[in-house]
Amino acid sequence: MTAPHIVWLRRDLRLADQPAFCAAAQAGPVIAVYVLDDERPGDRKLGGAARWWLHGSLDSLSRRLGRHNSRLILRRGDAVKAIAELAMETGASTVHAIRHYEPWWRKAEADLSSKVDLVLHDGNYLMPPGSVTSGSGEPYKIYTPFYRAISRILPARDPLPEPAMTLPDNWPESERLEDWGLEPSKPDWAGGLREIWERGEDPAHARLEEFVESVTAYETDRNLPSVDGSSRLSPHLHHGELSPSQVWKALEGKRGEGVTSFRSELIWRDYAQNVICQFPDYPDGNYRERFDRFEWRTGKAADDDLKAWQQGRTGYPIVDAGMRQLWAIGWMHNRVRMIAASFLIKHLLIDWRQGERWFWGTLVDADYASNGVNWQWVAGTGVDSNMFPRIMAPLSQSEKFDAAGYIREWVPELADLSDDEIHDPEGLLRPPAYPEKIIGHKEARARALEAYSAIKE
Repeated sequence: MTAPHIVWLRRDLRLADQPAFCAAAQAGPVIAVYVLDDERPGDRKLGGAARWWLHGSLDSLSRRLGRHNSRLILRRGDAVKAIAELAMETGASTVHAIRHYEPWWRKAEADLSSKVDLVLHDGNYLMPPGSVTSGSGEPYKIYTPFYRAISRILPARDPLPEPAMTLPDNWPESERLEDWGLEPSKPDWAGGLREIWERGEDPAHARLEEFVESVTAYETDRNLPSVDGSSRLSPHLHHGELSPSQVWKALEGKRGEGVTSFRSELIWRDYAQNVICQFPDYPDGNYRERFDRFEWRTGKAADDDLKAWQQGRTGYPIVDAGMRQLWAIGWMHNRVRMIAASFLIKHLLIDWRQGERWFWGTLVDADYASNGVNWQWVAGTGVDSNMFPRIMAPLSQSEKFDAAGYIREWVPELADLSDDEIHDPEGLLRPPAYPEKIIGHKEARARALEAYSAIKE
């Protein structure tokens, strides 16, 4: 009897271009296992929207394994303990896994390697984080030189085919996905998510094929909230239903600024992982230490403003549309993400970490590295970031990027206003059901610059 090999799954829920699956399948019978571990991440356990996505992704992978007469084994609890026990229970000789870079997973990998023969593979990024270095051998901190360096290497490899698997003689017991309560029931708030998203490897590839057909228009359309010009691949990439190498390969033969722009965003995803490799706690603290002295607003007024921002009731239509879209479908248009984040930080002077945590709980594509890096970029607190005094004007941004249709979709109180009126419905134009601005733009800008001046001195 050949000893089975365990594949430990996390954010890599696919069969094609899955190096851990391929290596295990070549070595012997395969037992695939996912452990729902809410212990090791601590306060970084999956948020509600990500848990909803996880349910569908695991269900899809289970059915896909069924095509191979295989199974997905589900366990819950501390991942290290669960995998070590499963290895002993099945007599598995080796555990294969794709390497992860969140600090709790790096600790788990180190702990597990002392208990079993753990073989880690690269496969969730275009290049292994930390492998692209400067002439002095140091990892890059700034995106532009990182982009130039990695662009000279890519594509690093071709995607791997879906492996043929040998089955173990005996299957270990599995928990039931339905018993995990990942999908909401009372109340069931996921109706908007179900309407817009299909989860799993097959829908991910279908979405990729659809996007590739329109990628030439991406450079322009990605900035227009009223146009369906985004790839909407981010949750599929985050949960590992699709690999970045597969996306890169699908773009071969395509030319133009749209392709260049989208590839740069894939590279930004790699860059974010390189940042947390160097600074594991990056999403929880200012990289630029002088911002530790910044006087963020606190108290009841700030709490009320934070709640208004979360609920899409700020009086700024583009911001409110984005926040309502986020709550409804677990995703927000990228241009609007920047506008909404800038508004919280610079108009409301609320600590960027409050926004980062809200996104963590509400995004289906909430990613530890990307979320932290993007919020620090907007806040001006990061290793490579926008300057704090560059304050986005939401009303001007709304007009510039033609957000009228987007606002009508997500802020129905304003649907009857004209394209010229809808961006800033003041005075008699503002319907009674829509709130007044919680602060004027000029006033907010002056207050933000004053607070910034204090830490400069």
